[in-house]
Amino acid sequence: MRRYFDAVPGALIWLTLSLIVLLSWQLPSVVAVFIILFDTYWLLRTIYLSLNLHSSYLKMKENLKTDWMAKLAGKPWEKIYHLVILPMYDEPYELVHDTFESLKSNRYPKDKMMVVLATEERAGPTANAAAERIKAEYESEFSRLLVTRHPKDLPGELPGKGSNSAWAAAEARKIIDGLKIPYENVLVSVFDADTQIFPDYFGCLTYNFLACEKPQRSSFQPVPFFTNNIYQTSALARVVAFTSTFWQMVLQSRADRLVTFSSHSMPFKALVEVGYWHKDAVSEDSRIFWQCLLHYNGDWRVVPLLYPVSMDANVAPSFWQTMKNLYKQQRRWAYGAENVGYILRGFWKNKLMPLRQKIGWLLNQLEGFHSWATNSIIIFALGWMPLILGGPDFQNSLLSYSLPETTRFIMTVASIGIVTSAILSVVLLPKKPGWFKPYHYFWYLFQWILTPITLILFGSFPAIEAQTRLMLGGKFKLGFWVTPKTRSPFIPDESAS
Repeated sequence: MRRYFDAVPGALIWLTLSLIVLLSWQLPSVVAVFIILFDTYWLLRTIYLSLNLHSSYLKMKENLKTDWMAKLAGKPWEKIYHLVILPMYDEPYELVHDTFESLKSNRYPKDKMMVVLATEERAGPTANAAAERIKAEYESEFSRLLVTRHPKDLPGELPGKGSNSAWAAAEARKIIDGLKIPYENVLVSVFDADTQIFPDYFGCLTYNFLACEKPQRSSFQPVPFFTNNIYQTSALARVVAFTSTFWQMVLQSRADRLVTFSSHSMPFKALVEVGYWHKDAVSEDSRIFWQCLLHYNGDWRVVPLLYPVSMDANVAPSFWQTMKNLYKQQRRWAYGAENVGYILRGFWKNKLMPLRQKIGWLLNQLEGFHSWATNSIIIFALGWMPLILGGPDFQNSLLSYSLPETTRFIMTVASIGIVTSAILSVVLLPKKPGWFKPYHYFWYLFQWILTPITLILFGSFPAIEAQTRLMLGGKFKLGFWVTPKTRSPFIPDESAS
């Protein structure tokens, strides 16, 4: 049964694309009307998403100005400890150093913070040397700083962030037990090795934990900014980076659809009760949400923090290697469709979770992964199929003449979403380097003309491949791919700007 459940997302994609091509040949008028209606839907959705993006930005801007430690006054925050897990593979010392500097600079009392730098045995001596150097420099800064070494080739494990994080959490549990700290007083945050926090992150997290309705049944999600090295990458990678950030900002305005992504936080008690992160999943960041939802019979939610953390955009030594890495990263994220099969199996077995909730989450996930793979293809490519395949009768009809004009008008109006994103991307740029001149703002706005390309090449294509691999199974299944991270001096290439 697992095999069939995993095939659902990919099967829906290929059924949709095949029907559009087939019906464009057999029923071109029907497809033409569908395309016009779909483009209209896209326009309305763009307006809706733009409003949500603006709302999230204003709230996030307000949260960044808030003194969260002062806001904690009167709440029992002193009893809350923070466990920070930083899975590390072969990231360079300089990158991990920047991450620890941000942890050191946060305003939450360091005697309430335990940090685990989770290394991999398979990474080799260079990574281990970097980890030991970090430990020597920062061990005195926190209540505890533990360097773990996840053994390679353990049975039943997929090498990756999930298995490494699970090993690190189990090791940290020994320290927590030794200190006799109640699990319900510990919040665990699992961050990528390049994640840099803003000064009040843990104050904001602690406040939301203490103020939310069900703190022990909630995960907490910041907004990922992929801007640590945003000035070092190419225009295509910048557009993709900001598009990912903006989508997460939109989701924060819809808490009922929010699932954990990348760097996030949750109660340690719940993490222990569900058995840590799954060790055989590629998308462990979202899988932990579904583990909790099923374990607690639907009584789990994600609290949007609307407060950012900063991470790396894709940068490689060459333009083409950056594009290759960017595609692979998006493909890995799209492989989160593996959770559709997982929740289908879980919903089938769980008789205590409300049926309405099951249907709502299932439709939400199916729609999300299906749209990821197909929407851009339908809008920018398959929309012309009736004109190409429809035959002379359709090509001489009034509908064939009005189709391109109508769709062009709708897409022109929908470009307001691109304009909004372009302006906001400039607003969210971090501190400008010395070489950044006023005319660079023009390039950073103009780059958004590449949006249709990025949506297809780094949206639809990797999503189609990921879900097709999941559908085919066996040797086609993906393992965990670690996005290469670099830190190097940068001289701007204006041709890439």
